[in-house]
Amino acid sequence: MLRWKDIITFAKYGNPEPPRRVEHSEAKWAQLLTPGQHHVLRQQATEPPYRNAYCRTYEPGEYVCAGCGSGLFAATEKYHAISGWPSFRQPRAPNAIRYAFDDSFSMQRIEARCNVCDGHLGHVFPDGPEPSGLRYCINSASVHLLPPAADGAGEAPASP
Repeated sequence: MLRWKDIITFAKYGNPEPPRRVEHSEAKWAQLLTPGQHHVLRQQATEPPYRNAYCRTYEPGEYVCAGCGSGLFAATEKYHAISGWPSFRQPRAPNAIRYAFDDSFSMQRIEARCNVCDGHLGHVFPDGPEPSGLRYCINSASVHLLPPAADGAGEAPASP
């Protein structure tokens, strides 16, 4: 289980090796993604709170990256954080997310990015529920919710 000290260590000294890499030119990303997805994933935008697809969704399945289809969060890790964005306790695997310091808007935060395609997902904060104390605050435009497959796991789409 990841804790805040692990997130800081990753952001400071290097992230875990991703399971694979997906890289495209920005022109290709613009073709593959919707304008909203491109704005969030590739231009680090933040969608409005409470007016996004998954803020109030609590269905079973797996949240995958909208850019590359990599598994990011189990739906069982989602919780109601009253932040206005989907919030999760833990990623699917320690190497699913890449972390970076974000000093924009005169704040210091930790940015959460897909470790496979480097798409901006949102931010992680140390104010989540126990036992980890983490809150992954994620833009809905950066993820898709896949329903559970017959074996109980979501099926990721083929990568672009």
